[in-house]
Amino acid sequence: MKTIETDIVICGGGPAGINAALAAGRSGARTLLIERYGFLGGMSTAALVYPWMTFHTMAGKQVIAGTAQDIVDRLMAAGASPGHVRDTVGFVRTITPYDPEVYKVLIVDMLQEAGVKVLLHSLVDEVVTEQGSIRAVRLATKAGKYEIRAAQFIDASGDADLAYLSGAPCLKGRDSDKRTQPMTMKFRMRGVDLTRVKQYMLEHPDEFYKKTPFDELPELPLSGVLGYYKHWQAADLPINRDQVLFFTGPGEDEVLVNTTRVQGLDATELEDLTEGEVQGRKQVQMVAAFMRGLPGFERASLASVGTQIGVRESRRIAGRYTLEADDVVQGRAFDDCIARSGYPIDIHDPSGKGVQAAWVQGDGAYDIPYRCLLPQAIDNLLVAGRCISTSHEALATTRLTPSCMATGQAAGTAAALAWRQGRTPAAIDVAELQAQLVRDGALLRSGQTSGSM
Repeated sequence: MKTIETDIVICGGGPAGINAALAAGRSGARTLLIERYGFLGGMSTAALVYPWMTFHTMAGKQVIAGTAQDIVDRLMAAGASPGHVRDTVGFVRTITPYDPEVYKVLIVDMLQEAGVKVLLHSLVDEVVTEQGSIRAVRLATKAGKYEIRAAQFIDASGDADLAYLSGAPCLKGRDSDKRTQPMTMKFRMRGVDLTRVKQYMLEHPDEFYKKTPFDELPELPLSGVLGYYKHWQAADLPINRDQVLFFTGPGEDEVLVNTTRVQGLDATELEDLTEGEVQGRKQVQMVAAFMRGLPGFERASLASVGTQIGVRESRRIAGRYTLEADDVVQGRAFDDCIARSGYPIDIHDPSGKGVQAAWVQGDGAYDIPYRCLLPQAIDNLLVAGRCISTSHEALATTRLTPSCMATGQAAGTAAALAWRQGRTPAAIDVAELQAQLVRDGALLRSGQTSGSM
């Protein structure tokens, strides 16, 4: 067995893991990022989750910045993102389109600049623990087993894999029946006449989402569409959803379709996940054929399908604090805030057709406490991204990419402080952590702002 020793290990190269690695690497700690695919990006690349939403409140105030904004700035400089643009669906104020192929290359450059070592094609399949601490993770690779030893570990796997394998308590799904939000196989279509799509929307507003900004639509670039209700109902497809959702770009005639829905399966169970992949790809063929009958899609064709099915919800940790729905909706402030978000609660029904939404009150953003990143039972582990400690309902906002980026930066910064001071993450000074996050561009207080839309 080959052995690598480092300071900080991050498992999962998705939005949370990337931002954790940037923060930890920039601190000077020897940082190792482990990813199972042959590229980084997580759901953003492997599952075609697009666009990123949202960095702002509904009023247009930016509440997520830091390393996440650094990434957006670099993408903009490369001509691979227009930055934060108006959401023409109307569900949030802004969305952030990006070119995933450019992103795959650019993010590796950024990590190398931060001194981060990346191991691709590496699957964490064993965790070595001793007296409540992780001593090492073991990887399954083409070259055999690797053992990675470190002082601090971050679980950014999305599925709480590292926490689960280490013995930290985990939860799954809603309390009543443990069912999770459905999975979605996303796909892209080319050859779409977006001018025709917008014209049809303006002529038939009753067929589209009630929050669509129709008054502004003639002057706005079309970024997303939710609706075609009558067409969908008439098609009567065997997919438990009640509308079509797609976003435009990155090509001028291209859209990303988020409409398939695979329910009743557990993304952490092998046979369920296998069945989800099969069902998802069958649904893609159905939906793509249906969409070619929509106004503006007459000459469209299927361009690409996700490498894997998109997972909204699976395992999450039982942490030192559980963020609840009321914390989100009330825009609650916490003394140990390490990130904020303005994305609403957005629950895709685990068994029905609809989406349950609830928007944030107050100034439009809520705090994510540091304690949500701290699992029980394991003292040198931090968790970031989709699997932090929340209720089923609150996870429906913290799971979104910019929120995962923000908790990733916080976890990477906290791990670096703990490593430098020879402490556990729970023992560091939260005020010191917050001060460092603010110095690195994070927005933690309602009075701070780095821009608005």
